[in-house]
Amino acid sequence: MSSVGQRIVVVGSSGSGKTTLARRLAQQRGIPHVELDALHWEPHWTEAAPDVLRARVAAALAEDCWTVDGNYSKVRDLTWGRADTVVWLDYSLPCILWQLTQRTLRRAWTREELWSGNRESLRRALFSRDSILLWMLTHYRSLRRRYEQALTDPRYAHLRIIRHRSTRATARWLADLPPQ
Repeated sequence: MSSVGQRIVVVGSSGSGKTTLARRLAQQRGIPHVELDALHWEPHWTEAAPDVLRARVAAALAEDCWTVDGNYSKVRDLTWGRADTVVWLDYSLPCILWQLTQRTLRRAWTREELWSGNRESLRRALFSRDSILLWMLTHYRSLRRRYEQALTDPRYAHLRIIRHRSTRATARWLADLPPQ
């Protein structure tokens, strides 16, 4: 069983379950949860300016303990630099696509509000160049390579790396974590 620290970053492909796991870890450990998407997205799917995003992330990480979920390399020095643990949800492409499709359809159907009033739509998800499903298909392998490279970067040698290759392994690990 792997232990986990007090400043945890959860990473993985879109649809891997980063936010769900980070929320559960935060709740289980009684520490704040920071969702990078909430800090990144402005109304109308507009990205926050880089300096605005960095300031938001720095403020959110001012606490001694937290869980963060997200894949924003432009703030990796802030998140990974302060973290003591990275949990990588390194699931197979079929697993990711299944989970991402289910999530996207549910969000579009229920019109769930995400960040800054943004909502997913079936048109955008299925028939747009901005489709999250299309993005996943075209970026899955390169994203995995970038994580493998980042995890060997000497700047992050201090991190405890926990890599899960299946949802079942992640669920077992979470269930087996000692109480905080």
